[in-house]
Amino acid sequence: MAMTKTQILAALADRTGLQKKEVQNVLDELSSLAYQEAQNGFTIPGIGKLVQVHRAARMGRNPATGEQIHIPAKTAVKFRVSKACKEAVLNK
Repeated sequence: MAMTKTQILAALADRTGLQKKEVQNVLDELSSLAYQEAQNGFTIPGIGKLVQVHRAARMGRNPATGEQIHIPAKTAVKFRVSKACKEAVLNK
C-alpha cells in the first residue's frame, strides 16, 4: 500500500532529524520550484525529470461510433524516471 503524505513526512523527519514542519516546507518548496521550472525541465537527482512536451494535432477515432475525429495539439507534462531509480526499484 502506498504511503500517505503524513507517513512520508514522518519517515523523512525520522531519517533526517528535522521536524515534520521543516520537512513539509522543503517538500512544498520543491513542488513549487518544480512547477515553475517544468518548461525548462526539472531534474530531481536519482529520481527523474519533470518535462513539458508538445503533442502535435492528429486524427483519432471515436471508439463507440468508429467516426474519425480531429484531436488538437496540446502541451502536456511528463515525468521521466531516471535509470538509477529504475534499477533501484526493479532490481531488489
